[in-house]
Amino acid sequence: MDKNIQEVMLTEAQIQSRIAEMGEILSEEYRDKNPVVIGVLKGVVVFYADMIRKITVPCQMEFMQISSYEGTESSGSVVVKQDIAVDIKGRHVLILEDIFDTGNSLSFVHAHLMAKEPASLKICTLLDKPERRKPGVTLQADYVGFTIPNEFVVGYGLDYNEYYRNLPYIGIMKPEAYT
Repeated sequence: MDKNIQEVMLTEAQIQSRIAEMGEILSEEYRDKNPVVIGVLKGVVVFYADMIRKITVPCQMEFMQISSYEGTESSGSVVVKQDIAVDIKGRHVLILEDIFDTGNSLSFVHAHLMAKEPASLKICTLLDKPERRKPGVTLQADYVGFTIPNEFVVGYGLDYNEYYRNLPYIGIMKPEAYT
């Protein structure tokens, strides 16, 4: 797999260090709030597993899965494939996301969860790619691990055609590997 990586953008050590810092911040923010921490599948799995272990306050784990693709083509609309199973009305909710790029999916998830009337709803993303934000997307992440340039990245949960998620770092793919 490494032969298709142009360069390592973020090393495993850099990622783990930042997650530890964010864990301290989130633990303080959610002290005595019993939050529900929702991961958006599949890309978030690696980040979620590491992040949830750095949150040192009681919290409930939950997942949802969405899709905006039919095969390899974007359908232009987002649908819930698996919704959360817990009632979040009146609860403090934290969305964990692997990457915040165009904002379409995350805006959908945010609106979907807000309709369930949580006490609060915040977003924690490992990667923020603001250059890719679609016009009109005003949503912002409350907690950001790293702001990155508009590069095609894989690893640490991020994929290309369902591969590369298991790389322990985040790397920039060689263009010839995906074009």
